[in-house]
Amino acid sequence: MKEILAHLFEYKTFTKEEAYAILTNIATGSYDTHQIAAFMTTYGMRSIRVEELSGFRDAMYDLCNKLNFSNYDLIDLCGTGGDGKNTFNISTLASFVVAGAGYHVAKHGNVGVSSGCGSSNVMEYLGYTFTNDRDILHRQLDEARICFLHAPLFHPAMKTVGPIRRALGVKTFFNMLGPLTNPANPKFQAVGVFSLELARLYNYLYQGTNKQYSIIHTLDGYDEISLTGDFKIINNQGEKIYGVEEIGFTPLHANDLAGGNSVEEAARIFSKIINGDGSDQQNHVVLTNAAFAIKTIHPEKTFGDCYYEAESSLLEKKALYCLKKLTHG
Repeated sequence: MKEILAHLFEYKTFTKEEAYAILTNIATGSYDTHQIAAFMTTYGMRSIRVEELSGFRDAMYDLCNKLNFSNYDLIDLCGTGGDGKNTFNISTLASFVVAGAGYHVAKHGNVGVSSGCGSSNVMEYLGYTFTNDRDILHRQLDEARICFLHAPLFHPAMKTVGPIRRALGVKTFFNMLGPLTNPANPKFQAVGVFSLELARLYNYLYQGTNKQYSIIHTLDGYDEISLTGDFKIINNQGEKIYGVEEIGFTPLHANDLAGGNSVEEAARIFSKIINGDGSDQQNHVVLTNAAFAIKTIHPEKTFGDCYYEAESSLLEKKALYCLKKLTHG
């Protein structure tokens, strides 16, 4: 590790193979916690290169406990986090809306590191029991059309780096890996990223797969469609910037998306929205993200048609039904 840190201090980069070896050694306990913390901190002060991200991704995925759900056309709605915006759990709510609209969702998630409440925090609070049992997850997909994949149960590397990430409390390159390493390897992915630079890297990596994908970034810094300003979507067909008014809404303020200061508060906001009692602003954000996820699966559909599907799911309590089925059977 001393040589690796010296390499970083000299502003040198790593090859794909070197990045693969580094993450493998982190995951298998070859370095102590101080060395890992030093690496994550130093690495976070520079831009990541596509070769490095590719190597980290491949190592993380090769080490993970994989799930073969190839008999489902799965989608994952997962953001990198790390945008520092502390919004309510938009992508998790949108995941249930998409499931309620009739699609199968394998939601990859974790506890909050750089935000107050990650998807795993709110799911656990709402009564979900984390599992990596394939039969249970299979049944959840059949009955609720959604299963939740708590990252530490599938990724051995998380056992080592989880406490270090929490202690650091800032985004690290592990934020970038979450959406790329879903153990169910879904066919469709709607991925929010915290920067345009990362959006370009993701696009390069996804072009080398057979996935249908949408990479999402709101230009004022959100890793999801926040409706606070213009947002960019990069997908298999190309890239486009959308204006909020262009899709029929008035721009929102940051405080419309506030996620609360505790897990309890975040769960209360989550429950209010999925029960159909969210504000118009909250609903519009959730439904817009859900609509673009549906459009990832069906690019031939208009945004309006996809939004209508999402709206029916939320307002007719289909999304709520999926949540109840998932958390209480």
